[in-house]
Amino acid sequence: MKKLLQIDFIMDGPFGEAMSEAFAPLAESIAQEKGLIWKIWTENAATKEAGGIYLFEDEASAMAYLQMHTERLNSFGISPINAKIFDINEPLSLIDRAPIV
Repeated sequence: MKKLLQIDFIMDGPFGEAMSEAFAPLAESIAQEKGLIWKIWTENAATKEAGGIYLFEDEASAMAYLQMHTERLNSFGISPINAKIFDINEPLSLIDRAPIV
């Protein structure tokens, strides 16, 4: 069953175009993660928050990624990290055009 992973944390930046440029190699690496279907990058420069919403093929992939990514973020000095894994109600999500097929 597909799993949605939500991660957010406080960081000083960069944001916007500078974030896109600085984190492009990281995005390429994330795109290769086992079980990842897609990621939406999130950012709010005003509140200094960043993170992402991820869709994984299964819970094992989501959990493995969360553990690895938490360790990576901690190595960058980012802590605490807020993370949640959710089941998806596919019938309702499809009514509202969610890209989960």
